[in-house]
Amino acid sequence: MAITIDSARGIFPNTLSADVVPALTARFNQLSAEDQLAWTWFAFLEMGKTVTVAAPGAASMQFAEAALNEIKRMPFPEQSQVMSDLANQADTPICRTYATWSPNIKLGFWNQLGEWMEQGIVAPIPSGYKLSANANAVLETLKGLDQGQQITVLRNSVVDMGFDTSKLGDYTRVSEPVVAPKEESQRTQVTIEGLDNPTVLNYMNLLNANDFDELIKLFVADGALQPPFQRPIVGKDAIKRFFREECQNLRLLPERGVAEPTDDGYTQVKVTGKVQTPWFGAAVGMNMAWRFLLNPQGNIFFVAIDLLASPKELMNLVR
Repeated sequence: MAITIDSARGIFPNTLSADVVPALTARFNQLSAEDQLAWTWFAFLEMGKTVTVAAPGAASMQFAEAALNEIKRMPFPEQSQVMSDLANQADTPICRTYATWSPNIKLGFWNQLGEWMEQGIVAPIPSGYKLSANANAVLETLKGLDQGQQITVLRNSVVDMGFDTSKLGDYTRVSEPVVAPKEESQRTQVTIEGLDNPTVLNYMNLLNANDFDELIKLFVADGALQPPFQRPIVGKDAIKRFFREECQNLRLLPERGVAEPTDDGYTQVKVTGKVQTPWFGAAVGMNMAWRFLLNPQGNIFFVAIDLLASPKELMNLVR
């Protein structure tokens, strides 16, 4: 039977991903707009006790500056309405603008609003406000997750706000400037216990170097990449866009891996390790698995990126 992207998604089926993340995100999306906003604020406060969010760079925030300044000039009731509109995915100019931003710009936007709330510049949560029983249950579940899972839920909670992009028609995606690849002298080489596959090692090293032009050459023309809890992204152009928008300045820390021959001369490879993001730095290492399917020429036909259910899954390399 011919190998397809759908069949490739089933390699290493015993990999246990953190299904609690999409489940908790779905529960968050069922909350009222008021509870979503309050939950987001309380969640960021809770995370702030153990994790410091890095301030977004000026290059990233220039795209949100106009919207932020507009909100800053509003009286408190209008500011509260804007945030409620974002949670409700309303059809307003700010919601439409927000929808076009990359996830990092959206995170920076809410980070700035949070700082302004603390400074009294933006309307705070009303004094004495209590979360509803449903919202509090979602928050308590969040507290029980590991930090990598927590920041993924928090990211999802703000990324899905704003106007529905499927209703926007043609629009231009707004992303941060693509950083230049690291100079050769600044690059480091990963090692993976139990694995010396050159394609997989190059994938890790090139991604760590922000060298997306060389990285995409490792894929076949109709290859696919499956981000955590998403459908596969198919084709080199779409994959490269994902790398540029979602993967700048990541630090991949693979630990161990295994390679096995499979049908039609293909090779399946599983690697487990950690990923550090620029938003949370070395404070948080997200437990990850990468499941590769390489064609007989050693090119990437498919790679799935999995946020793991628990740290012990880092040791799970069985087929």
